[in-house]
Amino acid sequence: MKNQALVVIDIQNDITKNYKEIIENINRAIDWAAANDMHIVYIRHHNITAGTRTFKPDTHGAELVSDMKVISENIFTKTKGNALTSEGFSSFIDQNGIREFFIAGADAVACVKSTCYNMSKAGYAVHVLSDCITSYDKRKIDEMLQYYESKGCMVEKLSEAMEACCDGENETSAL
Repeated sequence: MKNQALVVIDIQNDITKNYKEIIENINRAIDWAAANDMHIVYIRHHNITAGTRTFKPDTHGAELVSDMKVISENIFTKTKGNALTSEGFSSFIDQNGIREFFIAGADAVACVKSTCYNMSKAGYAVHVLSDCITSYDKRKIDEMLQYYESKGCMVEKLSEAMEACCDGENETSAL
């Protein structure tokens, strides 16, 4: 396996219906990552706050959506926005020497934002796949893409990442 991973964040039953607009691209990204010997990681959110109505552990809403390809057992659970707060995910990164991440998922203004910011801050190479993310408020996505770039992330469409990968340009190390 390469030191690269596709990370799909919070594509769960309780997520915004807007994920339907990107699920085909996410599934293409999963196929691409598998074909290029990348780790494929799924992050799911569990809301453990008292009285919560969404992402409750052991509910249908907390399960990964059925129309997403789940082709690895690398499924990690977080209880905060930043996926790096998942001890299992952080250990997986260290054990596999992963230094470069391709990010897909929801929500662009919450968990995706927090994860990308913290990965970049930790010195990882972070690619935000702009056509593989969504938000509850899609009007904020362009603002978020600019935010990601300002924090050192590379923002690109899946097709651009696929093309660059095939040319060997994505064999980058940490920033």
